[in-house]
Amino acid sequence: MTTTLAQMQPLLYPPISSNSLNWMSFALVVAALCIVAGLILYRRKRSKPLAQATPTTIEQFRQQALLELANITRPNAGELAGSWLQQINQLLKRLCSVRYPEYDSHRLTGREWLAFLDSRCPAAGLTRWMILAEGSYQPECRLDEQAIDALYNAIQIWINKHV
Repeated sequence: MTTTLAQMQPLLYPPISSNSLNWMSFALVVAALCIVAGLILYRRKRSKPLAQATPTTIEQFRQQALLELANITRPNAGELAGSWLQQINQLLKRLCSVRYPEYDSHRLTGREWLAFLDSRCPAAGLTRWMILAEGSYQPECRLDEQAIDALYNAIQIWINKHV
């Protein structure tokens, strides 16, 4: 028994009522709103600025930063200081990324980086310490004891007044 195309009946699909279309579109809209709300809440929770934190949290953050600064091994006078300067820069960049997430301070270099630090805490006077921004790139960067102590104190002032 062979049937030809002309003899075949068209396929019948159940009719879709407008009521079921309304429910499907309503469900899609609700699902989309839930996803958007979830993304907004996740982003707010992830990027909560330190400025909104409690004073206890800020003080703990400051103490942790000062402790980390103290744990960075300072070079002796006349020794290579590039590694020490690089570690200090990394610490400052991490602090800035937490404290000021709205700025791309981790991308700043040279004078712009020091100007950014000074704009947050002019009392530290870090713009006069160009060696902080460039010293880790110099193969023979050496500092005397006075410069090491003065830079260390400037960083401490910046952390105490900035964070």
